Amino acid sequence: MKYSISASSTSKQNAALHIKQSEIAFGTIAGSSDTLPNPAELFLGSLAACILKNVERFSDFMNFEYTSAEIKISATRLEKPPRIDEINYELIINSQDKSINLNLLKKNIENFGTIFNTVLTSCTINGKIKIVS
Repeated sequence: MKYSISASSTSKQNAALHIKQSEIAFGTIAGSSDTLPNPAELFLGSLAACILKNVERFSDFMNFEYTSAEIKISATRLEKPPRIDEINYELIINSQDKSINLNLLKKNIENFGTIFNTVLTSCTINGKIKIVS
């Protein structure tokens, strides 16, 4: 499987990713730092999307039902060289299903997520999963 996207920017303005039929604006100028995601936040957003996609995927394989899922991700950035060093996530799954095997779900998310595995080669990822009724 191969992936492709495009992106564009204009001098002294912000930029956008062009993915399929979507356009995602992101900040490249100082004036947008409070309103648009920066590249590091888009990177974390990609990891969040990977994990949430796998919750849906594994709900079928593991035969559990959920009403919604939410993920919170934080990261630590090193200065020299500038890079993400550690990522922490908390995945909250809203479900009445008492049969969800959280250890297996976490293992599956962390073993079969394309973005998760790619990021894991360059930094530490720590995560928790909680079920909320």
